[in-house]
Amino acid sequence: MSELGSDKSQWIRSALDQYEAQLMRYAAKITGSVESARDVVQETFLKLCLQEPSSLDGRLPQWLYTVCRNHAIDTKRRTHRMKLVTTTDISQNVADGPSPADAAEVADEHRTILSAMQSLPDRQQEIIRLRFQGGLSYQQIAEVLDITSSNVGFLIHTAIKSIRQTVQPQAVRSKS
Repeated sequence: MSELGSDKSQWIRSALDQYEAQLMRYAAKITGSVESARDVVQETFLKLCLQEPSSLDGRLPQWLYTVCRNHAIDTKRRTHRMKLVTTTDISQNVADGPSPADAAEVADEHRTILSAMQSLPDRQQEIIRLRFQGGLSYQQIAEVLDITSSNVGFLIHTAIKSIRQTVQPQAVRSKS
């Protein structure tokens, strides 16, 4: 294998290692199916194989999320699946982690926040996922969704405000 081919192969492996899990969660939420999400992410990385690293020049996350999003939406339209998928992080190291009581409290808080998030409009849910699960910047999210970065900021602010208003009364009730 030539050095150039080796560099491209390493670039693809690195992108796969860094973004596969995030794209899986993102695609699963859009398609409503883990199996469909696997296909979508696989197709996204197959398309990445056809790209030259220089053509994406610092825009890899936006490109991956855009391709993934478009393919996930196409897949959802074709299959007409409308299931909701909730994602949970089960990668918690028990030995070094919090006490069981603390872990239960955090899990309850996460469920409450996820529940509140599900009451948001789809666009706000998607932006929150891209920002906090995907780690994309406002500008990167704007490019993925083809909106302005100031609109991204406004939608995130509105979403967080709505979540707070939903969660805070519940927190007050549970401490009483």
